[in-house]
Amino acid sequence: MKIEVQGTSAIAATEELLALEGIEGSYQSTDAPERGEVLVTIATIVAIVGGTLTIAEKLYQWHQKYQKSQQDLSREKIEKVLLIAPNGNRLLLKDATLEQIQHILEESRE
Repeated sequence: MKIEVQGTSAIAATEELLALEGIEGSYQSTDAPERGEVLVTIATIVAIVGGTLTIAEKLYQWHQKYQKSQQDLSREKIEKVLLIAPNGNRLLLKDATLEQIQHILEESRE
């Protein structure tokens, strides 16, 4: 599974994501963006340890934390988070439910 994170806080957010218990992986970032461009990181998840519902809840809470920080204009933020399953299915976290996140995590385990 891959997770694409876009925004000025993409690196910090991705590092926090990979520090969540039950998620193991690494990430790469695009080169330093030019003025006005968005920073993008791609996390490659090599293992999901534990139940998919538990991990889905952690991903949901992680994303909600960054969504709330977007209301504070002085803070850096993430603009987009996209989950990409090995079979090519994609899920944008912006309006995703826990069930949808869990489903794509289960697809990644197959």
